Amino acid sequence: MDISSILQGGYHHPLARTWQSKRQLTKSMLMYPIFITDEPDASVEIASLPGQRRWGINKLEGFLAPLVKQGLQSVILFGVPLKCEKDMRGTPADDPAGPVILAIKKIREHFPTVYIACDVCLCEYTDHGHCGLLNTDGSIDNSPSVDRIAQVAVNYAKAGAHCVAPSDMMDGRIKGIKRGLIDAKLGNKCTLMSYSAKFASCMYGPFRDAAGSAPSFGDRKCYQLPPAAKGLARRAIQRDTAEGADIIMVKPALPYLDVISDAAELAPDHPLACYQVSGEFAMIHAGAAAGVYDLRTMAFESVDSMIRAGATLILTYFTPEFLTWLDD
Repeated sequence: MDISSILQGGYHHPLARTWQSKRQLTKSMLMYPIFITDEPDASVEIASLPGQRRWGINKLEGFLAPLVKQGLQSVILFGVPLKCEKDMRGTPADDPAGPVILAIKKIREHFPTVYIACDVCLCEYTDHGHCGLLNTDGSIDNSPSVDRIAQVAVNYAKAGAHCVAPSDMMDGRIKGIKRGLIDAKLGNKCTLMSYSAKFASCMYGPFRDAAGSAPSFGDRKCYQLPPAAKGLARRAIQRDTAEGADIIMVKPALPYLDVISDAAELAPDHPLACYQVSGEFAMIHAGAAAGVYDLRTMAFESVDSMIRAGATLILTYFTPEFLTWLDD
């Protein structure tokens, strides 16, 4: 056997195996998605998302305190309005008394070191459940949708969000939000994280159960990307970096590792996020429950693949477990 054929000597020891990774998972790479409802004392289990709950504003401190003690550094907030009156413009999205803005202020007050990102979309707040404003024929009316999304993003930033993350997939919304932040003198105080390559996936089901965000008619295939559309994803990534995105995101993660790798190539100077979505999380839990694999081992393997592809920030519902596992 040739000398160059012997590779196993380089990874025979557990420590040496860690050196074979260019990057390894750390607590600072984790961002925890949290569902905030407008019922102040809520703590409601989400059946399709194991271990996850909808939280009321009065329960946030008790929920987050032990996680922050374990090393939680960032969260992303999703509003779940249950009592408000929804309309065609998504008016409740940036209600000062709504769950997201109240949660921003609560977390900043009690956990000043925690980095707060806010998902920016209208689907949870519109009476039709779509992510933008609609024309009379039910199609997306892009320009006013961008204006409304930008307005919501700026109001989250004014409330104290460190990061706004538009997930709506309207064309041009990154430029619109960036201009809005600059005009509000927040351009240098708030990160803009774009869901640049967000695919029309079947893996969002548990999230839509949690957030009540399913469309009342049709689907989102005309604005979210087709699953096989590698070229469109590359173009969207390049567009969003040119329009001023500070962080690029790919969503979902595991079925789109090639797109994460493309994003790392196309935007090498940007942080690269990926969202291990609700369906991925539920799928891993289901496999473990069926005895297919060990939950912890599979959770690490899935996230390691994302990091290997180039991700530097992981949005995952496994964050509480990883905070414990990374201390072992």
